[in-house]
Amino acid sequence: MNYNHNKFSEKSLSSIFLLKLSKVDWLIILSVIILGFVGVTSLYSASGGNWEPWAKNHLIRLSFGLTLMLILAFMPPNLFFKFSVISFCLGILLLILVKFTGTGNVQRWIKISGINFQPSEFMKLALILILAKYFDHISRVQLEKLTTYIIPLCLIILPGFLVISQPDLGTGLTIILLGLAILFFVGISMKFVIISILIVTSSIPFIWNQLYDYQKNRILVFLNPEMDSLGSGYQIIQSKIAIGSGGFFGKGYLLGSQSRLNYLPEKHTDFIFTLISEELGFLGSISIILVFCILIVSIMKISFRVVPLFSKVVVFGIGFLLFLYLSLNIGMVCGLLPVVGAPLPLISYGGTSLLTVLIGIGIVLSINIHDKKYYEISNIY
Repeated sequence: MNYNHNKFSEKSLSSIFLLKLSKVDWLIILSVIILGFVGVTSLYSASGGNWEPWAKNHLIRLSFGLTLMLILAFMPPNLFFKFSVISFCLGILLLILVKFTGTGNVQRWIKISGINFQPSEFMKLALILILAKYFDHISRVQLEKLTTYIIPLCLIILPGFLVISQPDLGTGLTIILLGLAILFFVGISMKFVIISILIVTSSIPFIWNQLYDYQKNRILVFLNPEMDSLGSGYQIIQSKIAIGSGGFFGKGYLLGSQSRLNYLPEKHTDFIFTLISEELGFLGSISIILVFCILIVSIMKISFRVVPLFSKVVVFGIGFLLFLYLSLNIGMVCGLLPVVGAPLPLISYGGTSLLTVLIGIGIVLSINIHDKKYYEISNIY
C-alpha cells in the first residue's frame, strides 16, 4: 500500500514538474540569453579584445544571475508577497546606511565582503513588490478616493528622495517614475492626476534650485552640448559622432575607432550602446532594440493575462522598469535625454543592475508558471 502511494506521489510530482516546465516562457529566456551574450561580446570589445577587466566578470555574474532566475521561476509567487514588506524595509535601511558608510566618488555603493552593492537598484524591485501588495487589498471604489494614495505616495517619495540625496538624480527619478507608472496602471483617479500635474508644474523653480551645479549643467548641456564641448558636453558629442560613423552596417566587430582611441567615455557602462552602434551600425542596433521589445512585450502580455492584482502589478512593474532602463539609456546616448547614468539592462557592466533585472525576470517567470487561470493542479490527479 505504501509502495503504491509512494509510486503515485512520485508520478504526481513528476507530472507537476513537467506541467510547470511546459509553462515556462522560453521566448523570455531566449531574449535574456541573447542580450546577455551581446553584453559579454560588447564588453570584450570595449576592453580592446580582452576578457579582463569587464567581459569575464560580466560572464560570471550573468551565469550566476541566470541560475538564480531559473530557481526563482519555480518558486510560488506567494513567497514574494510575504517578503514584500521585509524587502522594502531592508531597502530603506540600506539606503540610509549608504549615507554613512557608502563608497565611491559619490556615496551610492556599500561594500560587502569586498563586493560593491548598489542598494538603489535593489530598491526598484522592493518598491514594485510593496506597491503590488498594497493595491492587492484596495477595492475599485477606494481607488476613486485621494486618501487611498497617501501611503503609496510616501512609499514612492521616501526611497526616491533618499537616492536623489546621494546624489543620484537619474536613479532617484527612475524610482519615482516607476512608482507613478504603477499608480496609473492600477487605475488612479483623474482628480489626482490633475492635482499632481499642477503641483509638479508649480514646483519646477523650487526643484531647479535644489539641484547640484553639475546636475543643472547636465540639463543645460543637453539643450546645447556645444556650450561645453570639452567638458560636460564632451560625452554626448563623442557619442553622436560614434553612432553616426557606424552607418548602416557598422565598422565591424572590434573595429570601432571612437572606442579604440578612447574618445568615448564610459564605453563599458552607460555608453555601451554607442560602442555597439559604431561597430554593428544601424542594423545591429535596431536588432538589439527589437530583442528588447520582444522581451518587454512578452512580459507585458503576462501582466494582462494573469488574474491576481498582485501578480498583474508586479509583472507590469518589472516590464516597465525594463522599458525605463532601455528608453533612458538609448535616449541619453543619442542626445535625446540628459546624461543621467542609466545602464543598458543585461548589457552594461554592473553587477547590481544585472542581478536586479534577472531577479525581476525570475519573478515574472514564476508568476506565469503558477498562474491559476491556466494551471490547475487538480487536473493532474
